[in-house]
Amino acid sequence: MKKIISALMVVVAFTTSTYAQTDAKAKAILAEVSKKYKSYNIVKTDFTFTLENPRAKVKETQQGTLYVKANSNKYKVAMTNQELFSDGKSQWTYLKKDKEVQVSNVDNSGDAINPAKIFTVYEKGFKYVYTGDEKVGGKTYQMIDLTPVDTKKAIFKVRLSIDKAAKQIANVVLFDKNGNKYTYNVRTFSPNVNVPETTFAFDAKKYPGVEVVDLR
Repeated sequence: MKKIISALMVVVAFTTSTYAQTDAKAKAILAEVSKKYKSYNIVKTDFTFTLENPRAKVKETQQGTLYVKANSNKYKVAMTNQELFSDGKSQWTYLKKDKEVQVSNVDNSGDAINPAKIFTVYEKGFKYVYTGDEKVGGKTYQMIDLTPVDTKKAIFKVRLSIDKAAKQIANVVLFDKNGNKYTYNVRTFSPNVNVPETTFAFDAKKYPGVEVVDLR
């Protein structure tokens, strides 16, 4: 499932230092979402991640759990075949089947690639527009489409579904120029969970027999 993880991590691969707004209503909605999210400490979400390409007849889905410390690059992603960890300085990619963990430095630049940004992906490098409300299963979702300021990026559109009552992102869909569609669907959202700081680092002692490949 390396493809799934790389797709998940592409979520922030196209951020830039430019900040542009095109829609006052979208700006106001996203400001409320940011304010609420950044008031939390550690957030836990159970999610479903799907990669689709109809032309290539590809559809892959995997479920996982994300722990992320708001306002930081600290996170843990647990999926069936892989786990990702970041303590803000180092990042570990644990490949369960290969019994291998790859260690690299966290990229703290504007183009940083990490799953911690899933709930704040819109904050830099996008124009955005509110496209209306949608009602699904008794809930109302505010729909916002994002387009990157840098049109050379592979991702040409991101669609956010925001739970209007909760002021939280419920669904993120990314579209790229190769026909791929990446969908991150939040199944549960638990703010201010109590987990130890060690959650965000790979502890080799807990994984006997795993080869550590240091790429730093």
